[in-house]
Amino acid sequence: MTTTTAEKALLFRALHDHRRPLALGNAWDVASALLSEAAGAPAVATTSAGVAWALGSPDGHHLPREQAIRAVAAIAAAVQVPVTADLEDGYPDESGDVTGTILAVLEAGAVGVNLEDGALSPADFAARISDARAAADGSDVPLFINARTDVFLAGIGAPETRLAETLSRARRYLEAGADGVFVPGVADPAIIAELTSGIAAPVNIMAGPGSPSVADLAQRGVARVSLGSGVAQAAYAVMRRAAEELYSRGTYDSLSAGVDYGELNALMRTPVRV
Repeated sequence: MTTTTAEKALLFRALHDHRRPLALGNAWDVASALLSEAAGAPAVATTSAGVAWALGSPDGHHLPREQAIRAVAAIAAAVQVPVTADLEDGYPDESGDVTGTILAVLEAGAVGVNLEDGALSPADFAARISDARAAADGSDVPLFINARTDVFLAGIGAPETRLAETLSRARRYLEAGADGVFVPGVADPAIIAELTSGIAAPVNIMAGPGSPSVADLAQRGVARVSLGSGVAQAAYAVMRRAAEELYSRGTYDSLSAGVDYGELNALMRTPVRV
């Protein structure tokens, strides 16, 4: 039975449950998405950094929107589970409108998006979320808009003000039409618990070495756990180790833990053309 994009969107929404957080090992291409799906991922999220690096661009609003959307489309066409796309600041047009991006990503088959405030003022970012919500609501897909605020990640303001500032921004973004709030840069369990108790929507935390486990985050009310660019960075670390080993010692031990060729090749069930 074919699952429609709208049905995948409803499924994706239902996966945001703090009793069993939605864990996302962010992918950057078809192969990484298929490996995640094969490992049991209920959904696939992209990493804007990983996508940009794979396409020869630095992260941080440098990759052309068309290339980013094409990568999302390829992943959405390859996997059976819902896909959510990391869209940085939304790739706005000259006026700051993100409507075109939202319509394009829906056409690509995604059912969720991440949008980040970054250097934008809370007012400007809230307006961008509102535009994204209006564009999505004009379709038949209940797109999940995850509003990322970089207060902790970017160290905005004095440390003692960051929790209150994050909660204030979260309320504003939810009022503008966001469905969830993503707060990267936080690992302190006490702060995480205050975030989840103070935000009336699913809270997404970015995890990595040193972060609380998924089970611990669930106890603190987290509904979604992302690895961000971490998996892509780890994969590129293997490339660097293998190259350094090859050109220094002339040996190949770094390749010993690679995915089996036949297993990886078999995941490519049907060639993806987008």
